[in-house]
Parts: sequence; C-alpha cells; structure tokens
Amino acid sequence: MPQITRESLMTLEAYAKARPEFRNKIMAHKKNRQVHLGQNLTLIFEDELTVRYQIQEMLRIEKTYEEEGIQDELEAYNPLVPDGSNWKVTMMIEYPEETERRVMLTKLKGIEDRVWVQVMDFMRVHAIADEDLERENDEKTSSVHFLRFELTPDMIAAARSGAAISVGVDHPVYTAETVVSQSVRDSLAADLKG
Repeated sequence: MPQITRESLMTLEAYAKARPEFRNKIMAHKKNRQVHLGQNLTLIFEDELTVRYQIQEMLRIEKTYEEEGIQDELEAYNPLVPDGSNWKVTMMIEYPEETERRVMLTKLKGIEDRVWVQVMDFMRVHAIADEDLERENDEKTSSVHFLRFELTPDMIAAARSGAAISVGVDHPVYTAETVVSQSVRDSLAADLKG
C-alpha cells in the first residue's frame, strides 16, 4: 500500500467541507475491516483509507496546518498502513463499566501477544504487538494495542485466492475465535500483494 504524503492530504479548509461525506465513506468501509472477538475485543484492520482518515481527523482536532506538525502525524500514523505482506490492526479492549475495565486490564496482561490470524489450514500467525512503544506495565495492559501479522507468500496466495481467514485470541483469561465474513475476507485479501 502506498504511504500517505503531505501532498495527498486535504488542507484543513478542504477537509472541513469534505468531512461529512468522507466520514460516511469511512464508516461504511470500516464495517468490512472490523472483527469482534467475543464481547470485549474489537480488531480494526487498518489500510491506507482508515489511516488517512485518522490523520485528517487528528490534524482537524489539533488545528495543525504547519508543515512540521503535519509531518509528525504522518510519521506517527504511516507505520499503521500495511505493506502488502501483512495486516496491521488496532485492537481495542472494551468494557463499558469502568470498574470492570480496570479489573480486566490487570487480568488481561499479555493479551496483545495472544491474538492470532489463520489463513485456511496454515499455521496460526500470532501478533507482533506495540512496536511503537510499550503499552503494558507491571500492573495492567492498555485498552488499545497496535498489532502486525506477517504472512508467508503461501498464506498470501491462499488469502488472495479466496481461502477462509480465521481470527482469534488464546489468552488464559479470554479466548474467542471466528471465521471472518466473506466481505471482511475480501477486504483483507485486497491488502495483500503477491
């Protein structure tokens, strides 16, 4: 996938005008890039469009129009764009009640390393988690993690040919797995090159 550049972003003024339509487009696009694992874990498979939206939103919220600030956002978010041999994911641990969330974040330490994807009957690929910075401490894990799943050429070929894709988590306190829907499968296969 191509990296997002300064020249490919909208100005703040242009984005303000385009935002309602662009936002609707992104929300529809994300439906085919989201996987729920049980009731409390959501994975968003990022791509150029979802990352572009995040950058535009951050620039809007922070009212950033200076080159240095824009470059900082590009450097922070471009690593989330998959490069053709992997999937990159934002994982959210979601417990609506704050007390339960605090308790579960202590129990779910290490969960980011126990999330996996599987193409057809190939080996499971566990996530490479939080390459940008550590999101866990001695007491608890974070509610947001960034994951990367590196696929072999054979896995990529199979996924691009229509093979089933499963996603799961095998943490001692939280387990779940699912075969992704056809629309999600097709969207994820489009991220792969080869």
